[in-house]
Amino acid sequence: MISSKRAYGFEDMPESLGAALLEDGRCRFLVWAPAAEKVEVHLVGPGERLLPMEKLARGYHRALAGDVPAGSLYFYRLDGERGLPDPASRLQPRGVHGPSQVVDSRFPWEDECWSGLPLQQYIIYELHVGAFTGAGTFEAVIPYLDELKELGVTALELMPVAQFPGGRNWGYDGVLPFAVQNTYGGPDGLKRLVNACHRKGLAVVLDVVYNHLGGEGNYLREFGPYFTARYNTPWGDAINFDGPGSDEVRRYFIENALRWITEFHVDALRLDALHAILDGSPYTFLEELVDSVQAELALSNTQAYLIAESASNDARLVRRRESGGCGLDGVWNDDFHHSLHVLLTGERTGYYRDFGEFRQLAKAFSEGFVYSGEHSEHLQRRQGISSRDVPAYRLVVFSQNHDQVGNRMAGERLSHLIPFDGLKLAAGTTLLSPFVPLLFMGEEYGELAPFPYFVSHSDPGLIKAVRVGRREEFAAFEWQGEPPDPQDEATFHKARLDHSLRGTGQHLVLLEFYRELIRLRKKLPALAHLSKDTLDVRSFEAEQVLFLRRWHLDRQAVMAFNFSSDDVTVSLPVPSGRWHRRLDSGEERWSGKGSAVPAQLDSAGQVILALGSWSFVVFTNGR
Repeated sequence: MISSKRAYGFEDMPESLGAALLEDGRCRFLVWAPAAEKVEVHLVGPGERLLPMEKLARGYHRALAGDVPAGSLYFYRLDGERGLPDPASRLQPRGVHGPSQVVDSRFPWEDECWSGLPLQQYIIYELHVGAFTGAGTFEAVIPYLDELKELGVTALELMPVAQFPGGRNWGYDGVLPFAVQNTYGGPDGLKRLVNACHRKGLAVVLDVVYNHLGGEGNYLREFGPYFTARYNTPWGDAINFDGPGSDEVRRYFIENALRWITEFHVDALRLDALHAILDGSPYTFLEELVDSVQAELALSNTQAYLIAESASNDARLVRRRESGGCGLDGVWNDDFHHSLHVLLTGERTGYYRDFGEFRQLAKAFSEGFVYSGEHSEHLQRRQGISSRDVPAYRLVVFSQNHDQVGNRMAGERLSHLIPFDGLKLAAGTTLLSPFVPLLFMGEEYGELAPFPYFVSHSDPGLIKAVRVGRREEFAAFEWQGEPPDPQDEATFHKARLDHSLRGTGQHLVLLEFYRELIRLRKKLPALAHLSKDTLDVRSFEAEQVLFLRRWHLDRQAVMAFNFSSDDVTVSLPVPSGRWHRRLDSGEERWSGKGSAVPAQLDSAGQVILALGSWSFVVFTNGR
């Protein structure tokens, strides 16, 4: 049970929203509907009856009833009008417009020995539950956990699973944040997946959306002032985090976050698009969210993280509260991706126009954010603040993710855009960085299926708006052709992974390459220790070579990455001593054209290396 008083600071705060089965056999219903004079629970199955609700302080309504077992279906009726789903529904068996279902939250957990992982040990694997397997359920993911464990992944990140309209959606159109998507397997299905992950030593990260709700099935306006016209977002009116009624709106979303951690045993929440949370209050929603989570973790003696996704390059998100920050645990670094992507593909349209200089990748390694106050041509203003003081393990980096693949017109992966040697180079740059790496499902074996945007709305007007909106989003990138129809079921089916590829040809080679990179990252002290303070970055602009030296105590690793399409010879500042080659992406075993790099180096402070095109090498000063 969530400790609401400690979490929110309100002594009279009711315990939990929604329908809760109590130990005495009764069911308690609690809803916030401040404008309604009369609220009733309309039980529609099994049987049908109306339960009057008692009006409480601050706009809450409460009812206690017997003979309401798990599985009962219900709506809320406001002032005698039509029934609406519970804003804190736990399950919508008939979709976003149907009745809510009373759920027994008890579950036979088998993760008592699981104590979580330090963030420094996270190697994240992001997946979409619907597209990861043909079945598209939580249960269907479980048989693949052994393969992910063998790959070296330590954390599974799920794209949003809160109830969305229909059965096909990225998840960012969710409208009932407490309800686990019925077509994925509902709350018990998610718990079984989390339980299985923990039994295998895998953490679970859940993507949650607190910056907006979707358009279809969004009935929150009818319950209370969840939204405000004071601010506008790409999705319409902003969520009301700082106006009249905002205390209860905050309570709603904070309780949601706590429930994922306490009831579902989720290890980390990835907070979507924090730049779109508009809040002018002196004590912001994000600060209150962090404080509430920390208070709950202290009470339960558990460990969980809050990881931001933001386009604002705002290092304050992850600075400690005592230093004037929000106190979040980590943040995605899109600048790392953009710098790497442009060097690999040569694309310079849309937001990629701000990237392409080799020094930018070096800055991404040495600091984090590339734009830390510089003028952005794409945004036509200055962007970001310095992340130099942000510890390396608080920055999440990637060469692909759902946004960067899926927000392309055709949803092409890097496997469609660059040669095989480039895929290895992208993997090495990300996995050998001093940051927390994230892999997007299938990238480890060069999956060929695209990942375009897809929905399954029933509102013709909304379907049209989505189609038009997608075309407008792609205009800045000057891509030619017509984007796949998001509403077409075939668009979704094309996004499903073909796991059989992982055992064939170059797909198998790439998979083994990823395994070796992750093995080295974990095994070598210089690579396992995530710190900017033990990192030396050199950029060789003319040769397009990035040189890294990382160390921990007396163990060192040096790496040279050649981003040129030509073979190059470069003089590198390798410290004096004997160095052993640990990996060369150009070796024939990795489907390269052969290595020109010796297995052993004796350096007097400088060495000359011949590097093949689109290749990299790793040396260490010890076995």
